[in-house]
Amino acid sequence: MANEPRLILKDVRAYYRQLKGTTEYQVKAVDGVSLEVYKGDIVGLVGESGCGKSTLAKVMMMNIVPPLEYIGGEVELVSRDGRKFRITQFKSKDEVKSTIWGKHIAYVPQDALNALMPTIKIKKIAYDVLRSHKKDVTMSRAVEIAKERLKELDLPDYVVDLYPFQLSGGMRQRAVLAMATLLSPEVLVVDEPTSALDVTTQKIVLKSLLQLRKLGFVDSIIFITHDISTVRQIANRIAVMYAGKIVEVGDTDSIIWEPLHPYTDGLIKSVASIEPEGREKGISYIPGQPPNLIDPPKGCRFHPRCPYAMDVCGEKEPAFVEVKPGRQVACWLHQGRGGQ
Repeated sequence: MANEPRLILKDVRAYYRQLKGTTEYQVKAVDGVSLEVYKGDIVGLVGESGCGKSTLAKVMMMNIVPPLEYIGGEVELVSRDGRKFRITQFKSKDEVKSTIWGKHIAYVPQDALNALMPTIKIKKIAYDVLRSHKKDVTMSRAVEIAKERLKELDLPDYVVDLYPFQLSGGMRQRAVLAMATLLSPEVLVVDEPTSALDVTTQKIVLKSLLQLRKLGFVDSIIFITHDISTVRQIANRIAVMYAGKIVEVGDTDSIIWEPLHPYTDGLIKSVASIEPEGREKGISYIPGQPPNLIDPPKGCRFHPRCPYAMDVCGEKEPAFVEVKPGRQVACWLHQGRGGQ
């Protein structure tokens, strides 16, 4: 698994242009992000609202629409047959869409209803998805393929003849997953797929994602959420994002039980627990507010809220170092531990 990368991000930067009066500003939503996703991975991308998670997903797809601007860095996708696509080198959004969207990388947005045209039946949506890369597919064959995929996600055949608005929230979310993976892309990016669902339906959606990977319909999944307790149930690795940057990456158990970055520690401690020891400890919160990404703090962006901040934290940005195999962190508390 570890030697078969599927998606590689190197120093990716994407800013929003914002005009206030006659002055133009740049909102540094994604600012120097590097991350690798391997075959078989389910990577949980977690962080507070506004930290840049959804913007990073747009960059992974090169779905860049003003006022968002791609500033620099590299996004590379590796297909099952070993082909490498430099996503950031495509000349236009249309070229990216026709070459890799759906076939090699697929995206499921936060709102499942908006992800599907409400006035088009599921079978027509399936037909359009398949025809985007298989021009000779017929409607009858598209319906057949759609029914097979829906069945794998425990949805009945008749769903293909329904409109999205006729489905419940959980069924709609699974229908979106089915449509997004009809062409079996290597990478599936899902943005807050369980945020508007009750606990029981959340479990069903998580099970569906695991099923898609188990059956080989996708190789890797990037699961974006602000809820670290949910991602813990499905991800084998977690990447923690704060103020436009990845601050820690590691396997799920290590992140949960031995967080290295103070922000990660704060996120975990802010989650309520039903376990007796958790109830005794209670919950805490991270003081202060996330920084303004128009003018982020110098040095470590978390230092104004960090209980362990040192002088150097406000002066220099810490390097993103590997402190042990598979564990990376950007924090002055751990600089010098690289390679240990």
